[in-house]
Formats: sequence, structure tokens, C-alpha cells
Amino acid sequence: MIETVFRTSDVPREDRFDLWREQMANAMAPMEMTTDRPDRFEAEANLRMLGEVTVWPGKSKPMSFRRTPRLIRQSDPEICHLTLMLAGGIGITQRGRSGFHGPLEMYTVSTSEPFDCANEERSRVVALEVPRRLLPLPDNKVRRLATRRLPGREGPGALLAGTLIRLARQDIGSFRPSDGPRLEPVVVDLLAATLAHHLDADDELPPETRTRALALRIQTFVRHHLHDPGLTPRSIAAAHHISVSHLHTVFRTLGHHTTLAAWIREQRLERTRRLLADPAQHTTPVHHIAARCGFTDAAVFSRTFRAAFGLPPRDYRHHALNSDGASTPADRPSRKQLPEPIPDGDKTGWQEASARG
Repeated sequence: MIETVFRTSDVPREDRFDLWREQMANAMAPMEMTTDRPDRFEAEANLRMLGEVTVWPGKSKPMSFRRTPRLIRQSDPEICHLTLMLAGGIGITQRGRSGFHGPLEMYTVSTSEPFDCANEERSRVVALEVPRRLLPLPDNKVRRLATRRLPGREGPGALLAGTLIRLARQDIGSFRPSDGPRLEPVVVDLLAATLAHHLDADDELPPETRTRALALRIQTFVRHHLHDPGLTPRSIAAAHHISVSHLHTVFRTLGHHTTLAAWIREQRLERTRRLLADPAQHTTPVHHIAARCGFTDAAVFSRTFRAAFGLPPRDYRHHALNSDGASTPADRPSRKQLPEPIPDGDKTGWQEASARG
């Protein structure tokens, strides 16, 4: 996976806005860009290539940008651009429609048609650039959603927003070079499922796209219901209006080398491990933590936890909270380490890096 980082703070103040305009033209498409105080402009973006798809978190001071007919005639990458707002707000106009979007709201625009856009102070976003030819939906229907508010808190949009946020925060070093092209169809499928949901056009999606989107929806459902001791393949299938056999077929598309029931148990164990290692939970009894993660029998939980992590739950908590290396995740006993998000602003200058695995 290739990562390219742009930070205006790493160039002379008088060059910052011009360089930002140049880099955004290369990243998305040529645009007319203006700001009230170019001498005080600040912005940064972190472009991550997933095959032909680009995901990039960014933030900037207020600015306006326009895609004009003249610029479209000069250059059109034929991209569907989606913006997920994390902070601040942004106004967008295309095809005679206008919208204003705030945190955890998304919108799309097409680079093939004129648009006007302006963001508020200190806006933070995650942008997604997808070549239109990769989207398994008619282009004329996708353009009907231009500027429309796409919620990022519910439905397929929540899956898409969550995936984009994780991709934006993940340490680039945790990826192998081959991971980008593998993640590309996952992101495209989630975008297509979100757009189809708002178009009420799910039947137009290819079967494999619908299956992958359903698999990710099931995975998210499981993680949100780990506290429920009644969470079983049968209850999951019923919640998604499919048969148990079809559920198992769909689950296999996620590439897990285990059964759904075993994966649920692993997720529960991992959640209890993280809670036991959390200083904020140090006064919570172990059996309460186990119950919050769906384990109803304390003795069975203790045996299962020890088999997975090599220590009884109480001993694990003591080691995690009191050992000298407890502050370092690698020093804690764990079957599987989870990636830590990149702290905001913890990026190097205008550079390009490649994950080597």
C-alpha cells in the first residue's frame, strides 16, 4: 500500500496555498480554489492507495473550490468522490442541488460535472475516490445522489463510514504491499451498497457485491451484540432474514478460517481481554466483565480464557495492570494484538512511503 502525506506546515508560508492547490488537483481533479487568507492557510492530507481506489483523511482551514466546465474539458478522471465529515461542516452544490453536511454525514459528487464547495474552520474529513467504471451501478443513477446527505451512523452508511475511519487511522506499517488491491473491492462494495440503499436499487448490484456487503453487516451486528448470551448463528440468521445455512455461506466470504460460532467466541474473549487490561475497569469484578461480553458461566469463562491466553483472567489482569511492560501492548500476554490509531497530526512531511509488510 502506498501512502503519500501532504502537510502545508512543511513548506514556506507564502507557498502553502499554491502547493495545496497543486496537490489537490493531482489527488482529485483540477479545481479553482480560493481562501481569504492564503498567507495563513493550513491543511494536510494523507493519501492511501488501495489499488485504483484512494482513501485520504484530511483537514484544512476555510477554503472554497469549484470544478468548472472549462476544467472538466481539460481533464476529467471520471471519479465518484465521497466525503465523510469528521469535524466542522461543508457546503456543496452540484446539478442545481445544494447541501450542508456535518460530522458523520457523507455526500458524493462527480468530477464530470461542475460543482461548488466551501468548508468551515478546521474541517476534518475522510475522502474516498473511486473510478466510476469500478462501481457496479448505472452512472446516471449514481449522479442522482450528488450532494445528498448520506448518514454515516446507520444502515450501510455506518459500515462504509466505519471502514473509512479505520483505514484512515491504521498504521501504514501494518499493511503488506498486496493488502491495498485486496481491500479495494471491499471498499467499492461498501460504497456501492450505500449508494444502492439510498437509490433503492439493491437488485441492480451484482450478487457478489450484495453478499460481501451482507457479510460485513453481519460481522458488525455480531460485534454490537456480544453482550447477548443468546447470540447464536440461529439468532443472527433470524435478525437478517436468511437461513442458517446461507448465513454460514455468507460468513465464509470474509475469509475467516473458523466457524461463525468459534469466531463469536474469539471476539468475546478478545473483548474481555481488552477490558481486563483497561485501568479504567480495574474495580469491575471479573465475572461482571465476563457477563458484559456474553459469558454466563464464570467457571467456563475462566477455563476458556486460560486456554486462549495462557493465564486465568485475574492473573492476566494483574499482569496487564501491574507489570513494568504493561504500557507496551507487545509486552502483554495476548493471542492477537489490535492496531492502535495514529495520533492526530503524527505524520511526517511531504513525503511518500510504501508499506513493506
